[in-house]
Amino acid sequence: MGKIINNSLIIKTITEQNHSVLIAAIIGIVYHTGMKEKLRKVLASRQKIHITDSSRTPSAVLIPIFFKEGEYHLLFTQRTEKVKQHKGQISFPGGACEEEDKTHFDTALRECTEEIGMAIGVTELLGELDDFPTSTSNYIIYPFVGVVPWPYSFKADGREIKEIIEVPISALLNLKGHQETRVINGKEVTGYFYDYNGKVIWGATARILHQFLQVWTKAIATKLDND
Repeated sequence: MGKIINNSLIIKTITEQNHSVLIAAIIGIVYHTGMKEKLRKVLASRQKIHITDSSRTPSAVLIPIFFKEGEYHLLFTQRTEKVKQHKGQISFPGGACEEEDKTHFDTALRECTEEIGMAIGVTELLGELDDFPTSTSNYIIYPFVGVVPWPYSFKADGREIKEIIEVPISALLNLKGHQETRVINGKEVTGYFYDYNGKVIWGATARILHQFLQVWTKAIATKLDND
């Protein structure tokens, strides 16, 4: 005698599972929206430090935030050995300003398109961090904080960018980057260092990251008007 299948029980189970998935998705959307607004609020309230120095080359980077598998991540790139400067270093996508760029944010978006294949119109700008000078390459970096879509078909261009690296923000907070002195390429370097899965984030990128994590921590504790 074959098994008697209770169709109503199966339908109930499937319905309950779908309901749980839907509730989880709604909670994720609400949390995602709330965190974006908190970040926007904290960034807008900061007194940004501007650097004006005509002897330095202006450049811009995007700090791309995305929500994946229930938590926020940052996207970094590893530069190839083919580039003129910062060979092999971990950085945020970005580069030098060009005449065609109307704003520094335009520079960051254009560079994202060139380096990681991200369309210009998909980034939601949340705000800016302080301007940062580089120590050795004579640039001023204008960092922009933005949310990018996920999933997305990012692709390293292979000429400037060797690899795209995804790092959970929670992991970066746990690293608690602090200032120290290390020998990099035969030279002593003092600054912030973040070691993640064999990758070392240092230099101007680490300084920008350190400030971003301070902003992120403040945003977590920030209350919105509708909280």
